[in-house]
Amino acid sequence: MANSAGLPPIYADTPIALAPAKVIASFPVNTFLENIAIAPDGTIFVTNHEVGEIVRLTPDGHQATHAKVEGKVSGIAITPNNDLVVPGWNADSLPVVSLITADGTVETLLTLPDAIFLNGITPLADTQYLIADSYRGAIWSIDIAQKLVSIWLEHPLLARSSAESIIPAANGLKRFGDFFYVSNTEKMLLLKVPITTDNTPGEPEIFVEQTNIDDFAFDVEGNLYGATHIYNSVVQITPNGTTTVIAQAEQGVIGSTAVAFGQTDSDRTAIYVVMNGGMFLPPATGVVPANVVRLEVGKAGYPLFNK
Repeated sequence: MANSAGLPPIYADTPIALAPAKVIASFPVNTFLENIAIAPDGTIFVTNHEVGEIVRLTPDGHQATHAKVEGKVSGIAITPNNDLVVPGWNADSLPVVSLITADGTVETLLTLPDAIFLNGITPLADTQYLIADSYRGAIWSIDIAQKLVSIWLEHPLLARSSAESIIPAANGLKRFGDFFYVSNTEKMLLLKVPITTDNTPGEPEIFVEQTNIDDFAFDVEGNLYGATHIYNSVVQITPNGTTTVIAQAEQGVIGSTAVAFGQTDSDRTAIYVVMNGGMFLPPATGVVPANVVRLEVGKAGYPLFNK
């Protein structure tokens, strides 16, 4: 897996076992698809970061604009009643969290003036969600019913090496069992954080080093599927930390940013990958269209909400 961009060759000796891949949708060059969430009926929702748009897709790739936020959007999560919770920035560049209903109505839930770069979001419990702050080096807790916000965890392992670095630190986050996993993309770390019975965090620890993970998802066995963004690939990381490359640029995942498992009987063992076509670090061919790619991984996804 050589690269021509002078990146650290962190996946040079990583085994490769490519999953069957299919491009289901493409967007114009310089479209920054940032994150993805999939509803129980199979509808795919994607954040189009720079234009503040939430795109709605069918599993066969039909596209429609679901909602438009005045500003920019980053992460996305689906509530139990199929609303969307979307962090980002408003038109004044203030960090905000928006609630988007099934009919596309947008409501600003919270403004977070002490946040810097709201990124990945995932449910914690009931109406409580966690949001990574990539530049503050923290994880925020929000309650979408009570419209409350607080710092859940702030720690050096979540932070950048330097305040001058433009690469996001704490980025993607998901729960598996009694742990939250967080990617620190800037430090090329995958972290795990124990969760107590009252949903407060323990001390973060390093799970995997030298891995460039943006956002990710788990299957029911605890395997993690991560988008590597500037490494133009998708990797699987087992519960013991073993990494395998399951998709590369040839499968259409250039600039991969996030993954999510299908939710219906026909795609429950597939992941959908979104990307930006290499906008952050263009390949030798230049920036390419941003794809949504379906990869058949053969295992079902781990539920985001505790049943």
